[in-house]
This record gives sequence, structure tokens and C-alpha cells, in this order.
Amino acid sequence: MQVIEAENLGKRYRLGVINRGMLYKDIQSWWARVRGREDPNIPVHVAQNPAAVRGDEFWAFRDVSFSVGQGEILGIIGRNGAGKSTLLKVLSQITAPSAGNFKLKGRVASLLEVGTGFHGELTGRENIFLNGAILGMSRAEVRLRFEEIVEFAEVGKFIDTPVKRYSSGMYVRLAFSVAAHLQPDILIVDEVLAVGDAAFQQKCLGRMDEAAFKEGRTILFVSHNMASVRSLCTRVIMLKSGRLEVDGEPGPTVDRYLDQGSVDWDVSKRTGSGRLRIGAVHLEDASGGRLAELVAGQPCKFVLGFDNHGLGPQDRVTVGLSMHGAGTDLFANYSHYSGREFSGLPARGAFEFAWPSVDIVPGHYTFGIRVFANGDQHTGERLDTPPPFMVTIHSSDFYGAGQHGGLSHGVMLVKGVWAVRS
Repeated sequence: MQVIEAENLGKRYRLGVINRGMLYKDIQSWWARVRGREDPNIPVHVAQNPAAVRGDEFWAFRDVSFSVGQGEILGIIGRNGAGKSTLLKVLSQITAPSAGNFKLKGRVASLLEVGTGFHGELTGRENIFLNGAILGMSRAEVRLRFEEIVEFAEVGKFIDTPVKRYSSGMYVRLAFSVAAHLQPDILIVDEVLAVGDAAFQQKCLGRMDEAAFKEGRTILFVSHNMASVRSLCTRVIMLKSGRLEVDGEPGPTVDRYLDQGSVDWDVSKRTGSGRLRIGAVHLEDASGGRLAELVAGQPCKFVLGFDNHGLGPQDRVTVGLSMHGAGTDLFANYSHYSGREFSGLPARGAFEFAWPSVDIVPGHYTFGIRVFANGDQHTGERLDTPPPFMVTIHSSDFYGAGQHGGLSHGVMLVKGVWAVRS
């Protein structure tokens, strides 16, 4: 059974100043335009911007068609500005579409930003009942689920405190718990879960998985965490510049999205002879799936594409990877350290560096690449090398005990065994 059906859906906005807020000023502005004169009510900061005066049209998304069945988890991915959040606002009936139409079957619960549907002056307890009423539930139904909601959100101590005093993490914990436990037929979740810590994110993903596969709920899930999208969703659509570009299986769709984000170097910033050039670079997991980010404690591979513009069979090439962050150089690994020099390279190929375990604390790091031929890196011919690129490392259950402590101290993560000797 199809729970959501969207046909040629689109949302159009007009950029800039649309009206002045008062009828007489709107009439003044219209009359000035008719006579070809300057608008007397135009704000100073837009006086030099004709687009703001005209209110040029902008399509947040356009011609989007898809359907979602009962119990399906649909992932929606795309770059910032692709139209994902606007699409969810239309489907949540927060804003009306400018083109096309859609049908929903059942109650809809949305979590589009921290505290969606919450009133800051009301307590957590009061907001739970308020959200239940908005979803069309009786007080008895909400009361039946109340303890489960509070326990999941882990805010029992503060349930009678006005939510305006909650931290963003407490806010989103309670908001998600309410949305997920008040038995909506359709649950719509935007990137808001990123506000929570890693443990809570995993808890939310588990709850959504349970809601879909055990309770038959339909879920729309927007996220930039491709690992979550790949593991949770049954189907994924990708938006690009407001258009539906891909609708398919999670693995291939996520790979295509990550392919578009592969690092492509600015040729003008290269150094070296140009006889071999590093091209697009991407990350893979142990099974070859594309990664947007690394995960602490998990294996990964750096795949460095190259183009050979003149190296012969006799030329011996060394390739190196270095990591920098936390105010220091963390490591450098050149292929010749382990006795590997490459010769007889094809016209086009890729170097692969397998990292057995990313034992580095979560954070943002840069990686540099160097290649050189026929000898020591300081005296041999240096080939084209790109500038450093940025990679984010996320936290995980590194120690395997369900704990996330110790992931913010120092630089390295070290596994060991503690014991007591007598």
C-alpha cells in the first residue's frame, strides 16, 4: 500500500522584497513602478539590487515525483541547497506546494528542527500532551505512552521544567521521543538528530528501524551521515539542484552521491613535472563502499586516482600519505617504507592505501599526498602533488563496551586490556 504519493511536486519562492507590510506602501511602490520611477519605499540595503526589487523567482525543488510504501524507510540525500528540507516542509504541510500535488495516508509527525512543535514556556510534560493533541491522540493514549517517552528521552529529572531552559541536546531528545512514540503513520525526520551525541543517534536509528519493520510505520529520513543512510534506509532518492536525480537502492545511490563529492584538484596549485598526476580522491570502507567521513576504530581505504602522462616501465614511483591536525603532524606513510615502489603504471589507475583501524580521536583533519620517482624523495623527481584535503573522523563505540568516554582526550586512541595482579 502506498502511503505517500508525490507527482510533479515543486516549490517556488520569490527572492527579495515582496511587500511592504502596509497596503498604502504597496500601492505607492506599484504606482512608482508603473511610472518608471524609483520605489520610494525600497530599503537602503537593497537599493542597488534589482533582483530584490523585482522579487525574482527561485525554485527550491521542481518536478519531483515518487511514492513510498507502508513500512518503508526512504532516505533523502543531496548537497546543501538541493531542496531536501523544503520538500519535507511541503510534505509536512507546513508550506503549500507551488506545483504538482501529493497524497498522504495517516497521521504525520515531523521533526524538522530542534523542538519542532514545542512551546518554550511549557514544561516537557505539557509539551508531550500538546504534541499528542496535535497528532489527534486522546489524553488517555498519550498517558499510556508517557513513561516510555520520558525514559527514551532521558529527561525524567527535568520533565516539569519549561523546555526553554533545556539544552539543544535535551530538546532534541524529547522532541524525537515524542515524535517516534506517539504512533504516527508517517514520521518525517530532518538532519536535526545530528544535534544529539553519538550514543543517542544510534538509539534513534534503532527506534526508527523498529518503528518501520515491527510497527509498519513509514519514515522519511534526511541526513548527511551516509553511513546511517546506507544502513537504515530501504530506498534512497537523491536531489540535485532541486531535481530528482536518482531513486534507487541505498548502496549505489549513496556511492553516486559520494562520487560527486570526490576531491578534484585545482591544477594551478600543483607542483612537479606533470608526468604523473593525482586526480580524484575518495574514501572507501572495508567492503569497497564509499565513505563521506571516517569512523574512529573502523578500517578504511584511501583511493588516489592518477593519470600517467609519460612514465615508462623503468620508472619507479613512491606514493605517500600524511595526516595533520591537533596542532601537529600525526603520521606520514610512504610506500617505500614497506618496500613498495611501483613501476609499469597504466595510463590511468589508482593507488590504494588501506588503513586497518582509524585510531585517532574524532575531529577534523587534513591529509596530504606526495608522489616521486626514481629515488629518495628529496633528490628524486617530484611528480604532481595536490594540496591537502579535509576529512572528518566521527566517534564510535571504539572500546566495544557501549561507552563513548575518552574520545576527546589526546590525539591517539589506544586499545588495551586492564587487569589486577595480586
